[in-house]
Amino acid sequence: MNKFLIVLLTSFFVFGCSSNPTPVAPVIEKFEATKYLGKWYEIVRLPHSFEEGLERVTAEYRLNNDGTIEVTNRGYNIELGEWETAIGHAKPVGTAMYKVTFFWPFYGGYYISELQTNEAGDYSVAVITSDSYEYFWVLSRTPNVPESVLEEIMKKAQAWGYDTNLMIRVNHQAGYQ
Repeated sequence: MNKFLIVLLTSFFVFGCSSNPTPVAPVIEKFEATKYLGKWYEIVRLPHSFEEGLERVTAEYRLNNDGTIEVTNRGYNIELGEWETAIGHAKPVGTAMYKVTFFWPFYGGYYISELQTNEAGDYSVAVITSDSYEYFWVLSRTPNVPESVLEEIMKKAQAWGYDTNLMIRVNHQAGYQ
């Protein structure tokens, strides 16, 4: 079992035993899970040990027959020179609210607090929050997000109570998909 998966499991064990959703930030009201499926690039995150040293981090979401979503997180460990992968499952508990597990029966909250669309109406940028101020992600369909968009998201994150000075920008080297 690789470091990425072990630490991810431990983190969800520590904070993810809650059975009721308790988001620390607002959650969007309109959401279509099928439009959220596919690959997302992690753009910004708070630091946590299960992603330490990882670059080119992505998340891919696939719908299961039972309505749950399979989650594949993948990142390149720069120190080891290899890819690390963790696979989990997300169970819907409300509109844009999920309980995610990478190690059953322990779950963590996954809440979509902001969702932007492109000209075609497809989801293009998402802000993910959780049950604590220790978890925050900005995801995008592309590895690049305009600075003005990130500035607005950071203003909202700060208003929600997040320490934006701790945020990490994820490195996505050109040429990697």
